[in-house]
Amino acid sequence: MVHPTMHLLLLSLLIATAGGKGLEKGPLENKVLDVPEGTPVPYALYQFQASQLEVDGFRLTGETEGKISISEDGWLYLEQTLDWAHTQTHTLELEALVGSEPVEGPVIITINVLDVNNHAPSFNQTDYIGIVKERTPAGVPFARVFATDLDDPESPNAHLSYTLVSQIPNRDNTLFFQINSNTGEISTTAEGERLLKARESVIHSRGGDFSDSLKKRFDDYCTPTGDIPYELNPFYSCVQRAESRRLNPLEDPDFTLIVRVEDMGGESVNALNGNARVKIVVQENLWVNPGPINLREQLKGIYPMPIGKVQSNDPSAFYRLVQKERELTFPFNVTEEGDILLTEELDREDKAMYILVVFAEDSYGNQVDPPLEVQVVVDDVNDNAPICEEELSVFEVQENEPTGSPVGHLMVHDADDDNTPNALLSYSLVTQTPSSVFTIDGISGRIQAKQMLQRRDATEYHLTVRVNDPGFSTECKVLIKVIDINNELPIFEMNDYGSHNLSEDTALGHTLLTVKATDADDPGTGSSRIEFHITAGNEDGVFAMETDDNGEGRLVVAKSLNYETASSYKLQIDARNPEPLVSGLEYGAESSAVVSVVISDVDEAPVFDMDILDVTVPEDTKEGATLLKIDAKDPEGKEILFKMEGDTKGWLEIDPATGEIKIKNKAVLDRETVEAFHFTVVAFEKANPELSSEREVSVRLLDVNDNVPKLTENQAFICVKKPQPIVLTALDADADPFGAPFTFSLAQGKKSPNWDLSAVDGTSAKLTLKKSPSEDKTFLIPINIKDNAGMGITQKFEVRVCNCTELGYCFTEPGVHAGVLGMPTTIGILAGTVGFIALVLIIAFHRIKKDNQKKALLGETDAIL
Repeated sequence: MVHPTMHLLLLSLLIATAGGKGLEKGPLENKVLDVPEGTPVPYALYQFQASQLEVDGFRLTGETEGKISISEDGWLYLEQTLDWAHTQTHTLELEALVGSEPVEGPVIITINVLDVNNHAPSFNQTDYIGIVKERTPAGVPFARVFATDLDDPESPNAHLSYTLVSQIPNRDNTLFFQINSNTGEISTTAEGERLLKARESVIHSRGGDFSDSLKKRFDDYCTPTGDIPYELNPFYSCVQRAESRRLNPLEDPDFTLIVRVEDMGGESVNALNGNARVKIVVQENLWVNPGPINLREQLKGIYPMPIGKVQSNDPSAFYRLVQKERELTFPFNVTEEGDILLTEELDREDKAMYILVVFAEDSYGNQVDPPLEVQVVVDDVNDNAPICEEELSVFEVQENEPTGSPVGHLMVHDADDDNTPNALLSYSLVTQTPSSVFTIDGISGRIQAKQMLQRRDATEYHLTVRVNDPGFSTECKVLIKVIDINNELPIFEMNDYGSHNLSEDTALGHTLLTVKATDADDPGTGSSRIEFHITAGNEDGVFAMETDDNGEGRLVVAKSLNYETASSYKLQIDARNPEPLVSGLEYGAESSAVVSVVISDVDEAPVFDMDILDVTVPEDTKEGATLLKIDAKDPEGKEILFKMEGDTKGWLEIDPATGEIKIKNKAVLDRETVEAFHFTVVAFEKANPELSSEREVSVRLLDVNDNVPKLTENQAFICVKKPQPIVLTALDADADPFGAPFTFSLAQGKKSPNWDLSAVDGTSAKLTLKKSPSEDKTFLIPINIKDNAGMGITQKFEVRVCNCTELGYCFTEPGVHAGVLGMPTTIGILAGTVGFIALVLIIAFHRIKKDNQKKALLGETDAIL
């Protein structure tokens, strides 16, 4: 037990040193308390109050670790500071005692230790080594740094951010390297990819050691002196030291990077940090794509033939070559020295380009360099002769055609490359039988007649055309037929096909009858071919003619029949040739026929006037307004009614007789609820409701400015020592142009001595404290927000300017709580309340007295009567 005098001293000390929660108290029950680590001690946490008055002490057990105690009157307090890194949670049991006997409890007390940023991040190495090759693509990591932080990994205190502080050397103020702020991965920049160069060094040969390859390189570029050993030659020693630097990058790196890691995401001036160095060596990149490689097809030589070479950055690498496309043959190989070999002649007409994929691997099959895609382009040589596409090309020309009339184009193909002279063709006529009456364009192969042709002179001409490319020649055969002129008319087998009956519901495509005609011109020519056309009586295009090659035509139904529109048709059908008639000959009655069609009536469903019904109305259209009027009619003139289906919102009603659709009483259209909706209108015969038609109606609501922009939050706080602007955000349910962008301003456009308001974007603004008050203060700031159309209201935004705790929340003095009034205010409220009660009592007594007097007066009157 704590001595009473010591208890009073301890309690006063606890009250004097406790933070905002130091004087909280409550019944003896399970409790969870949050305590920041490193809190100065002694520190009062909570006072537990037993329900029994005779309780004279408490007993605390559990994970106190000698740091947490309780006083006789129930104050739970810290004797030593807590450490989050050591223990995050303390679980305790508390009992109330009378003497030494427990009378209440035990209850469970959980103390959560809150992490504070008291550990700086640290790298796992002081110095790192990075090796990067020339032309390494920007953004591809080649090294990585790593740091840890002992603070809570779930809090910003352990959120690490990496930055590149400096690059040494950096003579041109150009950064060749960059670091990923989240992962610590280091890669080249675009400038680094382009400009990084390796130092001159000795390249190892396969199977050799450093000393042998260095001496060989020295002998290749220098004149050896036989009487001076390599080790005593200063030039050799210089090269040897340079190569030694390359093999030992820590001794003399090409670049040194200073990197920094910061906690709290690097976004706070209070962030803790650590530093490290990255020593970088730039290596020569020997792994270079030798393509594209151009090779002539049918190349003569000794095979296999070297066509290119690759060299890995790893002297001991093994090379492997595969084809990217899956072809039946792959005439390439690669040697262990990296020579790419062609194993046989290539044919461009078989394949114009190959893509080779070269791998550099170690003895275990692991890639030591990224794969290279090497293009091999096969250049064309003139090794193909022109080929006539047809063994005999046949053309037709009508007699009496004017001089120069086109006959046709001779089609010839050359398999060589079209983009080279090897496929450039020229045409010439070699022979013409029976006479020379045609000419041919030497470039295009277009054949024309040099004179007007007559069948009596010849019905056919045979031509031989020679086609040349720069190295080959081919002869093509051509047959030109002179076809008959159209000097005979098509004649119908009958000129009147009588009358035919059709019901108005006859299906489309139905064949009504077949007509026939003949032509005496040469068979198989355009002069004898017959086409049928409806030239009269078919104004609505209800019928159509289908023609075959045998002089027959079919009259078919092309559109829906309608008895109410037309009950009969008298059609004229003409037979015509595609070729024009000879001059002076005209079509007569023998080339025309008539047919009569009678339509019989059937009872049809109502028909809507429009197939598509779309309506657009403003959302503020008043109740009772007409949305639209549906027009439909019955083909037979019978009475029809309307009904509506699918109005899920219940906004509309339809007049069954007129089809007029109106907005119901008390219905309010709201675009913010639904921007567009659909329903179905049914038109049906009154006497036969099953005979009906439907149309879907689409309604789109136009937005009106019936909403104002409103703040998403109406209060915030600002810390005095670290004031940060508050971002205000507003929302408006209206659409453009009645929504964003918003205009934010202080009420009535006045300037405030304490506040400044500036736009951030179309939906938010930044509220900045210009001058901090001398004490905690709450401001009610009137902010006017208008939408893009200038509509808006003034809204109150509450800002509390306060001193903040380390966790960034407003600090509340012990015993001071928001909403607790001061003593003068409390006395005033009590006085007002007492006065109001007294006034009510006086009025009540006065009414009772007045009622008693009135009753007495009535009693006296009754007695007199």
